[in-house]
Amino acid sequence: VEASGDADRLRIVQCLRGGARNVGEIAAELDADIANVSHHLGKLRHAGFLLADKQGRFVVYSLNPEFFSTQTNKPPDHIELGCCRIELP
Repeated sequence: VEASGDADRLRIVQCLRGGARNVGEIAAELDADIANVSHHLGKLRHAGFLLADKQGRFVVYSLNPEFFSTQTNKPPDHIELGCCRIELP
């Protein structure tokens, strides 16, 4: 749960609700420093919230469906933690 409690990490999750992206795309969308975004992506991936797929020289990050529930054809609307869930605005 600690991994989801940081405001920057929640912004990254919000960004990835629209689909998979690499660190540069996420940093550009959030107007954030790539090194900072990369750090937070590592924390989220280590916690299991994100999947990382190496595509050429890029790593593309996506939300792990084990934690993120969605309605059909809509972005995920909450994080499922088993003991509780976090609603995403």
